[in-house]
Amino acid sequence: MASSNTALYTALAANIGIAATKFIAASVTGSSAMVSEGIHSLVDSGNEVLLLMGIKRSQQPPDEKRPFGYGREQYFWSYVVALLIFAVGGGVSFYEGVTHILEPEPISDPFWNYIVLGIALVLDGYSLIVAWRAFSAQRGGQSFWKAIKTSKDPTTFTVLFEDGSDVLGLLIAFFGVFLGHELNNPYFDGGASILIGLLLVAVSVVLARESKSLLMGEGVDAETQQQLIKLAEADPAVQNVIRTATIYLGPQEITMVQDIVFQEDMTTAEISAAIQRMHRSIQAQFSAIKHPYTQPVAGGLA
Repeated sequence: MASSNTALYTALAANIGIAATKFIAASVTGSSAMVSEGIHSLVDSGNEVLLLMGIKRSQQPPDEKRPFGYGREQYFWSYVVALLIFAVGGGVSFYEGVTHILEPEPISDPFWNYIVLGIALVLDGYSLIVAWRAFSAQRGGQSFWKAIKTSKDPTTFTVLFEDGSDVLGLLIAFFGVFLGHELNNPYFDGGASILIGLLLVAVSVVLARESKSLLMGEGVDAETQQQLIKLAEADPAVQNVIRTATIYLGPQEITMVQDIVFQEDMTTAEISAAIQRMHRSIQAQFSAIKHPYTQPVAGGLA
Protein backbone atom coordinates (compact mmCIF):
# COMPACT_ATOMS: atom_id res chain seq x y z
CA MET A 1 0.00 0.00 0.00
CA ALA A 2 2.89 2.36 0.71
CA SER A 3 4.14 2.00 -2.86
CA SER A 4 0.64 2.78 -4.15
CA ASN A 5 0.53 5.97 -2.10
CA THR A 6 3.95 7.03 -3.36
CA ALA A 7 2.85 6.56 -6.97
CA LEU A 8 -0.36 8.49 -6.28
CA TYR A 9 1.33 11.49 -4.66
CA THR A 10 3.95 11.58 -7.39
CA ALA A 11 1.29 11.54 -10.11
CA LEU A 12 -0.81 14.17 -8.30
CA ALA A 13 2.09 16.62 -7.94
CA ALA A 14 3.10 16.13 -11.58
CA ASN A 15 -0.42 16.52 -12.98
CA ILE A 16 -1.29 19.69 -11.05
CA GLY A 17 1.79 21.48 -12.34
CA ILE A 18 1.42 20.10 -15.85
CA ALA A 19 -2.26 21.03 -16.14
CA ALA A 20 -1.53 24.67 -15.29
CA THR A 21 1.28 24.97 -17.82
CA LYS A 22 -0.74 23.24 -20.56
CA PHE A 23 -3.68 25.59 -20.18
CA ILE A 24 -1.37 28.61 -20.24
CA ALA A 25 0.29 27.34 -23.42
CA ALA A 26 -3.12 26.60 -24.99
CA SER A 27 -4.36 30.13 -24.25
CA VAL A 28 -1.24 31.62 -25.87
CA THR A 29 -1.12 29.40 -28.96
CA GLY A 30 -4.78 28.42 -29.46
CA SER A 31 -3.89 24.73 -29.81
CA SER A 32 -6.82 22.33 -29.51
CA ALA A 33 -4.52 19.41 -28.66
CA MET A 34 -3.04 21.43 -25.79
CA VAL A 35 -6.52 22.18 -24.44
CA SER A 36 -7.28 18.43 -24.53
CA GLU A 37 -4.00 17.65 -22.79
CA GLY A 38 -4.76 20.29 -20.15
CA ILE A 39 -8.15 18.70 -19.54
CA HIS A 40 -6.45 15.30 -19.44
CA SER A 41 -4.02 16.41 -16.71
CA LEU A 42 -6.76 18.22 -14.77
CA VAL A 43 -8.96 15.11 -14.77
CA ASP A 44 -5.99 12.99 -13.70
CA SER A 45 -5.32 15.35 -10.77
CA GLY A 46 -8.91 14.96 -9.60
CA ASN A 47 -8.66 11.21 -10.05
CA GLU A 48 -5.61 10.99 -7.81
CA VAL A 49 -7.47 12.93 -5.10
CA LEU A 50 -10.41 10.51 -5.35
CA LEU A 51 -8.14 7.47 -5.17
CA LEU A 52 -6.37 8.85 -2.10
CA MET A 53 -9.76 9.54 -0.52
CA GLY A 54 -10.81 5.97 -1.30
CA ILE A 55 -7.70 4.59 0.41
CA LYS A 56 -8.28 6.74 3.49
CA ARG A 57 -11.98 5.84 3.75
CA SER A 58 -11.23 2.13 3.24
CA GLN A 59 -9.08 2.18 6.38
CA GLN A 60 -11.95 3.17 8.67
CA PRO A 61 -12.59 0.57 11.39
CA PRO A 62 -15.77 -1.54 11.32
CA ASP A 63 -18.86 -0.10 12.98
CA GLU A 64 -22.52 -1.01 13.40
CA LYS A 65 -23.39 0.17 9.90
CA ARG A 66 -20.44 -1.59 8.24
CA PRO A 67 -19.55 -4.58 10.45
CA PHE A 68 -17.04 -5.85 7.87
CA GLY A 69 -15.35 -2.48 7.51
CA TYR A 70 -15.03 -0.04 4.63
CA GLY A 71 -12.49 -1.86 2.45
CA ARG A 72 -14.65 -1.68 -0.67
CA GLU A 73 -14.53 2.12 -0.63
CA GLN A 74 -11.27 1.74 -2.55
CA TYR A 75 -12.98 -0.33 -5.24
CA PHE A 76 -15.90 2.08 -5.49
CA TRP A 77 -13.76 5.18 -5.99
CA SER A 78 -11.58 3.38 -8.54
CA TYR A 79 -14.74 2.71 -10.54
CA VAL A 80 -15.77 6.36 -10.25
CA VAL A 81 -12.33 7.38 -11.54
CA ALA A 82 -12.79 5.14 -14.59
CA LEU A 83 -16.15 6.79 -15.33
CA LEU A 84 -14.63 10.27 -14.99
CA ILE A 85 -11.85 9.41 -17.42
CA PHE A 86 -14.51 8.29 -19.89
CA ALA A 87 -17.01 11.12 -19.46
CA VAL A 88 -14.81 14.13 -18.71
CA GLY A 89 -11.41 13.23 -20.11
CA GLY A 90 -12.42 11.29 -23.20
CA GLY A 91 -15.70 13.07 -23.92
CA VAL A 92 -14.44 16.64 -23.59
CA SER A 93 -11.24 15.94 -25.54
CA PHE A 94 -13.23 14.36 -28.36
CA TYR A 95 -15.65 17.29 -28.41
CA GLU A 96 -12.77 19.78 -28.41
CA GLY A 97 -11.21 18.02 -31.38
CA VAL A 98 -14.42 17.92 -33.40
CA THR A 99 -15.06 21.60 -32.68
CA HIS A 100 -11.56 22.50 -33.82
CA ILE A 101 -12.02 20.57 -37.06
CA LEU A 102 -15.35 22.24 -37.77
CA GLU A 103 -13.88 25.66 -36.97
CA PRO A 104 -10.14 25.30 -37.68
CA GLU A 105 -7.75 27.84 -36.22
CA PRO A 106 -4.10 27.74 -37.33
CA ILE A 107 -1.42 27.59 -34.63
CA SER A 108 0.43 30.90 -34.69
CA ASP A 109 3.57 29.97 -32.77
CA PRO A 110 4.09 26.46 -31.37
CA PHE A 111 7.21 27.38 -29.36
CA TRP A 112 5.48 27.35 -25.97
CA ASN A 113 3.63 24.19 -26.86
CA TYR A 114 6.95 22.42 -27.39
CA ILE A 115 8.35 23.77 -24.12
CA VAL A 116 5.31 22.66 -22.13
CA LEU A 117 5.15 19.27 -23.84
CA GLY A 118 8.83 18.69 -23.09
CA ILE A 119 8.43 19.57 -19.41
CA ALA A 120 5.28 17.47 -19.16
CA LEU A 121 6.95 14.50 -20.81
CA VAL A 122 9.77 14.58 -18.25
CA LEU A 123 7.40 14.85 -15.26
CA ASP A 124 4.89 12.31 -16.56
CA GLY A 125 7.72 10.00 -17.57
CA TYR A 126 9.10 10.07 -14.04
CA SER A 127 5.63 9.48 -12.60
CA LEU A 128 5.19 6.53 -14.99
CA ILE A 129 8.48 5.02 -13.80
CA VAL A 130 7.34 5.28 -10.15
CA ALA A 131 3.96 3.71 -11.01
CA TRP A 132 5.62 0.93 -13.00
CA ARG A 133 7.95 0.07 -10.10
CA ALA A 134 4.98 -0.10 -7.70
CA PHE A 135 3.07 -2.32 -10.12
CA SER A 136 6.08 -4.57 -10.79
CA ALA A 137 6.62 -5.04 -7.05
CA GLN A 138 3.09 -6.42 -6.78
CA ARG A 139 2.86 -8.54 -9.92
CA GLY A 140 5.94 -10.70 -9.26
CA GLY A 141 6.57 -13.09 -12.16
CA GLN A 142 3.12 -12.72 -13.75
CA SER A 143 2.64 -11.37 -17.26
CA PHE A 144 1.39 -7.79 -17.57
CA TRP A 145 -2.24 -8.56 -18.46
CA LYS A 146 -2.52 -11.47 -16.05
CA ALA A 147 -1.25 -9.21 -13.28
CA ILE A 148 -3.93 -6.63 -14.19
CA LYS A 149 -6.67 -9.26 -14.16
CA THR A 150 -5.59 -10.87 -10.88
CA SER A 151 -4.64 -7.68 -9.02
CA LYS A 152 -6.82 -6.80 -6.05
CA ASP A 153 -5.30 -3.31 -5.69
CA PRO A 154 -6.98 -1.08 -8.31
CA THR A 155 -5.04 1.98 -7.20
CA THR A 156 -1.74 0.66 -8.54
CA PHE A 157 -2.92 -0.28 -12.01
CA THR A 158 -5.18 2.79 -12.30
CA VAL A 159 -2.22 5.13 -11.75
CA LEU A 160 -0.13 3.05 -14.14
CA PHE A 161 -2.73 3.31 -16.92
CA GLU A 162 -3.22 7.03 -16.25
CA ASP A 163 0.49 7.78 -16.47
CA GLY A 164 0.87 5.58 -19.53
CA SER A 165 -1.98 7.40 -21.30
CA ASP A 166 -0.42 10.71 -20.22
CA VAL A 167 2.86 9.93 -21.95
CA LEU A 168 1.15 8.57 -25.07
CA GLY A 169 -1.21 11.55 -25.14
CA LEU A 170 1.73 13.94 -24.99
CA LEU A 171 3.33 12.26 -27.99
CA ILE A 172 0.04 12.49 -29.92
CA ALA A 173 -0.28 16.17 -29.00
CA PHE A 174 3.31 16.83 -30.10
CA PHE A 175 2.80 15.33 -33.54
CA GLY A 176 -0.54 17.11 -33.87
CA VAL A 177 1.01 20.49 -33.10
CA PHE A 178 4.14 19.81 -35.19
CA LEU A 179 2.34 18.60 -38.29
CA GLY A 180 -0.36 21.25 -38.00
CA HIS A 181 2.22 24.03 -37.88
CA GLU A 182 4.72 22.66 -40.41
CA LEU A 183 2.06 21.81 -42.98
CA ASN A 184 -0.09 24.84 -42.10
CA ASN A 185 -3.00 22.46 -41.62
CA PRO A 186 -4.99 22.94 -38.38
CA TYR A 187 -6.86 19.69 -38.96
CA PHE A 188 -3.87 17.75 -37.61
CA ASP A 189 -4.25 19.60 -34.30
CA GLY A 190 -7.96 18.80 -34.08
CA GLY A 191 -7.32 15.21 -35.12
CA ALA A 192 -4.76 14.84 -32.34
CA SER A 193 -7.36 16.00 -29.84
CA ILE A 194 -9.81 13.39 -31.11
CA LEU A 195 -7.15 10.66 -30.84
CA ILE A 196 -6.42 11.71 -27.26
CA GLY A 197 -10.13 11.46 -26.50
CA LEU A 198 -10.33 7.97 -28.00
CA LEU A 199 -7.23 6.94 -26.04
CA LEU A 200 -8.84 8.05 -22.76
CA VAL A 201 -12.07 6.24 -23.62
CA ALA A 202 -10.13 3.01 -24.27
CA VAL A 203 -8.24 3.34 -20.97
CA SER A 204 -11.46 4.05 -19.07
CA VAL A 205 -13.14 0.93 -20.50
CA VAL A 206 -10.29 -1.30 -19.26
CA LEU A 207 -10.22 0.33 -15.83
CA ALA A 208 -14.02 0.26 -15.46
CA ARG A 209 -14.12 -3.45 -16.31
CA GLU A 210 -11.46 -4.40 -13.77
CA SER A 211 -12.80 -2.09 -11.03
CA LYS A 212 -16.36 -3.34 -11.54
CA SER A 213 -15.21 -6.94 -11.17
CA LEU A 214 -13.55 -6.10 -7.85
CA LEU A 215 -16.56 -4.10 -6.68
CA MET A 216 -18.94 -6.97 -7.48
CA GLY A 217 -16.76 -9.35 -5.46
CA GLU A 218 -13.77 -11.50 -6.43
CA GLY A 219 -12.40 -14.46 -4.54
CA VAL A 220 -8.91 -15.90 -4.23
CA ASP A 221 -7.36 -17.79 -7.15
CA ALA A 222 -7.74 -21.56 -7.54
CA GLU A 223 -4.25 -22.32 -6.24
CA THR A 224 -4.79 -20.32 -3.05
CA GLN A 225 -8.18 -21.96 -2.54
CA GLN A 226 -6.61 -25.40 -2.73
CA GLN A 227 -4.01 -24.35 -0.16
CA LEU A 228 -6.80 -23.19 2.18
CA ILE A 229 -8.52 -26.55 1.81
CA LYS A 230 -5.29 -28.45 2.53
CA LEU A 231 -4.59 -26.36 5.63
CA ALA A 232 -8.05 -27.12 7.00
CA GLU A 233 -7.90 -30.84 6.15
CA ALA A 234 -4.47 -31.09 7.79
CA ASP A 235 -6.16 -30.76 11.17
CA PRO A 236 -6.81 -34.25 12.66
CA ALA A 237 -10.33 -33.23 13.63
CA VAL A 238 -11.37 -32.71 10.01
CA GLN A 239 -12.69 -35.41 7.69
CA ASN A 240 -12.97 -33.22 4.62
CA VAL A 241 -13.84 -29.72 3.40
CA ILE A 242 -17.10 -29.52 1.49
CA ARG A 243 -16.93 -25.92 0.32
CA THR A 244 -14.58 -22.95 0.54
CA ALA A 245 -15.85 -19.51 -0.48
CA THR A 246 -13.82 -16.30 -0.33
CA ILE A 247 -14.35 -12.67 -1.20
CA TYR A 248 -12.04 -9.65 -1.20
CA LEU A 249 -13.31 -6.72 0.87
CA GLY A 250 -10.10 -4.80 0.08
CA PRO A 251 -6.65 -5.42 -1.40
CA GLN A 252 -5.46 -6.98 1.88
CA GLU A 253 -8.76 -8.03 3.45
CA ILE A 254 -10.45 -11.36 2.68
CA THR A 255 -13.52 -13.03 4.16
CA MET A 256 -13.47 -16.85 4.03
CA VAL A 257 -16.28 -19.31 4.74
CA GLN A 258 -15.71 -23.08 4.89
CA ASP A 259 -18.23 -25.91 5.24
CA ILE A 260 -16.41 -28.77 7.01
CA VAL A 261 -17.23 -32.33 8.01
CA PHE A 262 -15.59 -33.09 11.37
CA GLN A 263 -14.73 -36.49 12.82
CA GLU A 264 -17.62 -38.41 14.32
CA ASP A 265 -18.43 -38.33 18.03
CA MET A 266 -16.67 -34.99 18.61
CA THR A 267 -18.15 -32.74 21.26
CA THR A 268 -19.10 -29.13 20.64
CA ALA A 269 -16.12 -27.98 22.70
CA GLU A 270 -13.75 -30.16 20.65
CA ILE A 271 -15.14 -28.83 17.36
CA SER A 272 -14.82 -25.26 18.64
CA ALA A 273 -11.19 -25.86 19.60
CA ALA A 274 -10.49 -27.42 16.19
CA ILE A 275 -12.00 -24.42 14.40
CA GLN A 276 -9.79 -22.06 16.36
CA ARG A 277 -6.71 -24.13 15.48
CA MET A 278 -7.58 -24.11 11.79
CA HIS A 279 -8.17 -20.38 11.77
CA ARG A 280 -4.81 -19.73 13.44
CA SER A 281 -3.08 -22.02 10.94
CA ILE A 282 -4.73 -20.37 7.93
CA GLN A 283 -4.13 -16.81 9.13
CA ALA A 284 -0.49 -17.61 9.87
CA GLN A 285 0.05 -18.27 6.16
CA PHE A 286 -2.57 -15.90 4.73
CA SER A 287 -2.62 -12.76 6.85
CA ALA A 288 -5.08 -11.08 4.47
CA ILE A 289 -7.84 -13.44 5.66
CA LYS A 290 -9.26 -11.17 8.34
CA HIS A 291 -12.67 -12.84 8.66
CA PRO A 292 -12.50 -16.69 8.69
CA TYR A 293 -15.74 -18.57 9.34
CA THR A 294 -16.28 -22.32 9.61
CA GLN A 295 -19.64 -24.06 9.33
CA PRO A 296 -19.68 -27.66 10.64
CA VAL A 297 -21.87 -29.91 8.47
CA ALA A 298 -23.05 -33.48 8.86
CA GLY A 299 -21.15 -36.18 6.98
CA GLY A 300 -24.34 -37.23 5.23
CA LEU A 301 -24.43 -33.81 3.50
CA ALA A 302 -21.08 -34.38 1.79
